[in-house]
Amino acid sequence: MTATATTSRSVLRQAISGQRRRVTLASVLAAGHQGGEALVPVIIGVVIDQAVDGGSVGTLVFWLAVLGVIFAGLSYSYRFAARAAEGASLRAAHDLRIAISRRVLHPGGGADKGKLAGELVNIGTSDAQRVGVVNAALPFGIAALAGVLVSAIALLRISLPLGLLVLLGTPPLLYLAHLIGKPLERRSEAEQERSAHASGVATDLVSGLRVLKGIGAEPAAVARYRDTSQNSLKATLRAARAKAWHDGAVLALTGVFIAVVALVGGHLASSGSISVGDLVAAVGLAQFLLTPFLIFSWVNGELAQGRASAARVADLLTTPVAVDSGDGELPSPATGNVRFTDVSYGSLRGVDLDIPAGQLIGVVAADPAAATDLLDCLGRAGDPAEGKVHVDGVDLSTVDPERVREVVLVAAHDADLFEGTLAENVHADGRSADEALAASAADEVAAALPDGTATAVTERGRSLSGGQRQRVALARALAADAPVLVVHDPTTAVDTVTEAKIATGLARLRRGRTTILVTTSPALLAVADRVVVLDGGRITGEGGHAELARDRADYRAAVLS
Repeated sequence: MTATATTSRSVLRQAISGQRRRVTLASVLAAGHQGGEALVPVIIGVVIDQAVDGGSVGTLVFWLAVLGVIFAGLSYSYRFAARAAEGASLRAAHDLRIAISRRVLHPGGGADKGKLAGELVNIGTSDAQRVGVVNAALPFGIAALAGVLVSAIALLRISLPLGLLVLLGTPPLLYLAHLIGKPLERRSEAEQERSAHASGVATDLVSGLRVLKGIGAEPAAVARYRDTSQNSLKATLRAARAKAWHDGAVLALTGVFIAVVALVGGHLASSGSISVGDLVAAVGLAQFLLTPFLIFSWVNGELAQGRASAARVADLLTTPVAVDSGDGELPSPATGNVRFTDVSYGSLRGVDLDIPAGQLIGVVAADPAAATDLLDCLGRAGDPAEGKVHVDGVDLSTVDPERVREVVLVAAHDADLFEGTLAENVHADGRSADEALAASAADEVAAALPDGTATAVTERGRSLSGGQRQRVALARALAADAPVLVVHDPTTAVDTVTEAKIATGLARLRRGRTTILVTTSPALLAVADRVVVLDGGRITGEGGHAELARDRADYRAAVLS
């Protein structure tokens, strides 16, 4: 599965083609099962005509043995057909999840545009599973068709009108079932969208629970989730009603069709056109036909839901990337000279900035949006609408985003920790990061924990305080030792003494490496080689921290207030 899928149909086709061997095996075995089931009433009719009416014990034993062989085959074929179909379903869903994960994690980004994290998770789990189920439904749909064909052939041998009735009546019935499934498809898509949105809101609320409690906003958060959840519930109930109506309508149509077959068979038997054994076979086949038509109903419902989910998956997989890959190459090793030339992006307007390699620079942005836009340009989360960003003379917009992020590491303010030990959060490969821990004052965090750096950290670092999480996240950024490190407000949750220690440690550890501190922290700005002021999306001043604090009232208001 790749991101080239453009429609729900193409997603379904790729999900099926990826498991063609398993689907084919399941289809053959399931068709054999349904065909064998259709033969049972036919053989019972033969037993009645040849053994019971004739009084032959030998013939009766022979046909009973034949029935035993058929039932053994039925048991084997159904069990292994179900196994192959379920395997195809699970593997297709797994392949879809991998494709969705790759798209979400693509260096070019863009997949999360307009979507909450919970929505992406819902698409990668529930929707992927529903698309995968199509691989389980399709073989049994083929098997049901095989059962109808065997029944029709058997009925043709018994009576031409009965056979023609089944052969000619099945296609219109299937078409009506398809039309009945359309409302279910629409409502299933709405159900998944509302469910995904509810999951996204819940994820956001849980991740920000401490903040909500701190500002007393729990009632507003609960009210927001209640509204979202109610909308999701309404969509789910509408989908459930559509499914109930769909299943009931298909069952009613099927019942009427089978009743007509039985009535025609009874009329033919009463007129002497068919034997008693043929009548038993015809009635048995009419009853058997209920199973294939119930399967058709189930398959049609699964296909309707699968198409709805496939549309959501296709929409995600075909979301354009935020930035394209390029053929430009950054030098290796990179020295870290950064230059903005007349850059306009988001709230940035004509930014010109030259940062020599090895310099530690502070950036004070009055507008938080300008700080975020600056980080996006440096990490190539977005390309400037105008102007260029160069690193070591190479235009970043021409370099693959993954390579850019090997050279320019952007440590965002809201960086999350991961489940694992503190040491694993700082250095995933387990290497020592003592210097980074000391420079970020995260060694004090480790010392306060029961098992030091081997202490387990829960998801998103919720077992740590806000200040502890910040220090561990900063240690992780420092341990990467990137040629260019961009850090955004890394000390907002720590006390002033710790902040001063971090400032000294960071400057010492990053000496000779390009470092950009986007912050309003006086302690961090004081250790910078120079400070740039960004106001109204433009650079309005630069100089040393002490100089700017003395001469500029707006700087003092932003930094010292």
